Amino acid sequence: MAKRNKKAAPSGKKTLKVKLIKSFYGCTPKMRATVKGLGLTKLNKTVTLEDTDCVRGMINKVIHMVEVTL
Repeated sequence: MAKRNKKAAPSGKKTLKVKLIKSFYGCTPKMRATVKGLGLTKLNKTVTLEDTDCVRGMINKVIHMVEVTL
């Protein structure tokens, strides 16, 4: 019988709460795509995302439009 490596439980992953606080009306198509990629479609909508480098990079592109909490 092979030994299994125990990894950290998925529930132990860090998450970020991202809220859209400014409309993306009048912004560039790239920013609009980034906001939609984060899962934000309406004002004041909040989504919980896994804390990864990719997500942090997307947030940094539209930091003036979102509010981030840990």
